Order: sequence, then C-alpha cells, then structure tokens
Amino acid sequence: MPFRTRSAYAFLAPYLLVFATFWVWPIINSFLISFQNTRINPWKYSFQANWGRLFYDPAFYNALYNTLIILVIQVPVMIALATVMAVMLNSPLLKARPLFRFAFFAPVVVGEVAYAAVFRLMFSLDFGIINKLISAVGLSPVSWFDNANAAMALIILAVTWRWAGYNAIIILAGLQSIPDDVYEAATLDRVSKVQQFFHITLPLLKPIILFCVVLSVIGTMQLFTEPFLITNRGGPGGGTETLGLLLYRQGFTSLNFGYASAIAYTMAALAVTISLLNLWVGRDPK
Repeated sequence: MPFRTRSAYAFLAPYLLVFATFWVWPIINSFLISFQNTRINPWKYSFQANWGRLFYDPAFYNALYNTLIILVIQVPVMIALATVMAVMLNSPLLKARPLFRFAFFAPVVVGEVAYAAVFRLMFSLDFGIINKLISAVGLSPVSWFDNANAAMALIILAVTWRWAGYNAIIILAGLQSIPDDVYEAATLDRVSKVQQFFHITLPLLKPIILFCVVLSVIGTMQLFTEPFLITNRGGPGGGTETLGLLLYRQGFTSLNFGYASAIAYTMAALAVTISLLNLWVGRDPK
C-alpha cells in the first residue's frame, strides 16, 4: 500500500474507530438482541419471544395503526401546504421575504418541550384559547386530551405546524433553481399562472417533493415527541401511541430490550419500504 494511502487511513482511523464503536456495533448488537428473550436471566435465544410476538401483540397493531394514520393524513397535507408556502415565499410581490422565510422556519428551532407545553395550554379544555374561540362561535368546547380522535387531530396539527416550514424552505430552494426563461416562454405563449404551476412548476419540483416525502415518512415512522409530551404518553388509552412511543415503553419502561429491538427494526423496514414505494411511484417514465 502506498505511503500516502496509509497516511490517509491513519488520519481516518480515529473517526472510523468511533464510528464502528458507537454506530456500527450498536446496530449489529441490537439486531442480535432482537432474537433473544431479555425477560429472563441470562438472556437466551428465542425467535418467538420477540419477532413472533409482533404478529399477535394488540399494542403493536394499535401503534402501527396510529402511525400509519398520521402518515397517510399528515404527510400529504404537510407537503401540499409546504409547496403552497414555498410558492408564496418565492413570489416577487411578497415584501420582507427574508423575514417570512425565517418565521416559517422558526418552529423547527423551537425546543420540543417548550412548544409541546404551549400546545397543551392552547388546547386545554378549561382555559385554552382554542376552546375559547370555539365557544365564541357557538360550538361546544372539545376535550382534546380525552377523546382519541381529537387527540390524533391535535398530534397531526402539531407535527404539521412544526415541519411544514422546514419542507417549504427545501421546496423553495428547488423553486429558485428553475430558470426564469421557462416561465417567460410560457407567458409569451399565453399560459396562465395556474397552468404554469401545474404543468411547469410541479413537474420540475417532483424530485424535491419526493425528497421531502421520503424525509417525512422516515420522521413519521420515528414519531415520539408529540404523543409523549402533548397527549401524555400516547393517551387517551393508547389512542395516539406510535411505534416510537411503543419502542420507548418496551425498552425503557418495561426493560424488554429484545422486543424493543424487534420493534425498532420493524420501524426501519417499514420506513425503507414506504420510501422505496414513493420513489417507485414518483419515478420518471422511460
């Protein structure tokens, strides 16, 4: 091996060692743990204890159902909203565009605990501003934290509020990469702005939107903060418990590390499968 190559690997060695110790080995080890019954001492190999349990565990199916509901409803709504926001932020008619871009991106940098506490206060049954507004128009207040459907709607609303601006900034970058000549030519051909959006902007933004969809799918499959902090650990009665929250409960509350590892790899497999499906559906026809 040439001296320069050996020198390069010598400089990389500390990073590679840390990478292997704290990233590669934990992944391999957790996969091995998923095949062991960790409820007994010493741990023993048992496929049925963890992977077999996934097929008949009602808690797992409940968490999977809740996660998929959020995925199917929240992700399309958020991506559509982010696209509209990006188009508005890219408009030359908008004044103080940098200020609005910062305002839309700001929810991402807000502390998770802080914004969860604000949402709990805003949607409180007794003194929340949302229920006061609902009462002001003559409707009955909603018990957001005691009704499973209302709590699920609250989770979807919170996640959309937090991440729509982030995706809008990514889509905005894609919009700014589209040459102005394309729109000028369409305008000369008397193509309306609406037609330009659907026949020029959206097709050219397709790779960027697909990228945002894949990121959102991965994030939704790992969703933990909102159901844990806003709806009090997936309440009411598990109505908002997600796979990420179930993993936490099994691993750090019940100390069932084997089953938690099996859930983690199931989450990863689902995220990869759904992401690949999105990429396949959104591929360019040949």
